[in-house]
Amino acid sequence: MAEAVVYAAMNKFHVHLVSDATGDTLNAVAKAAAALFENVEPAFHIWPMLRSAAQIERALQGISVHPGLVLFTLVDPELRQALERGVRDLDMPAVPVLDPVLTAMSTYLGLRPKAEPGRQHHLDSEYFARIEAINYTLQHDDGQSPQTLYKADIVLVGVSRTSKTPTSIYLANRGIKAANVPIVPGVAVPSELEGITGPLVVGLTTSVDRLVQVRRNRLLSLSQDAETEYVDQERVKEELAEARKLYARHDWPVIDVTRRSIEETAAAILQMYQRRLDKD
Repeated sequence: MAEAVVYAAMNKFHVHLVSDATGDTLNAVAKAAAALFENVEPAFHIWPMLRSAAQIERALQGISVHPGLVLFTLVDPELRQALERGVRDLDMPAVPVLDPVLTAMSTYLGLRPKAEPGRQHHLDSEYFARIEAINYTLQHDDGQSPQTLYKADIVLVGVSRTSKTPTSIYLANRGIKAANVPIVPGVAVPSELEGITGPLVVGLTTSVDRLVQVRRNRLLSLSQDAETEYVDQERVKEELAEARKLYARHDWPVIDVTRRSIEETAAAILQMYQRRLDKD
């Protein structure tokens, strides 16, 4: 543990992610947890698809080289015990990440989880639905293919630089077919959007100051003139006002993204979408 303590003192530490599947779940949990600590530098080591004693032993050898925290998801009891023994011999902490959730769910449902390595990553209908959603979203980014907007689950509408594309991609990774349509001054939105009835349409807005700042930074990153109508405060104010009129005319719900991360915006949209599904 001595080396681990040194790393902690320097705000640097190793995290080993040991899984019998892809390790995606562990990676997401570890990064989310590490993000809550200021001034730390985690070094992540992923040990995926471990399904034999020999593979566990190789992982333990690698872990011994860089001592640190071990997070794992292993459903095979023998492999799990082998890992826990090895980590204990190395005097390191090991955390079975899914255990609390599985225990609570098992108690609530009165069922035992099926012990099958990588079960959550099977190429099932949910997986293919997510791939289909991603393909659809990429094909309908920034107003493309308006003739098939009606096939979307959600359509995001907003002026330039209101996070339409990254929010759409985030939703697509959750299995949602998300199109996005830009509102451009002097250009009518597609007629397919004006008369749409199937998808949930959500208008995105933000504060004038924030939008000017984001646009100015964008122009600077492209080495373009940062003093144009695109970043003129009065012009931007008019753009946002016209967008709100469009949203009001169609009674589309509106989300202000000024102080929201992409994840927070997407979460709010998903709540709207779920409420709509519950009503149907």
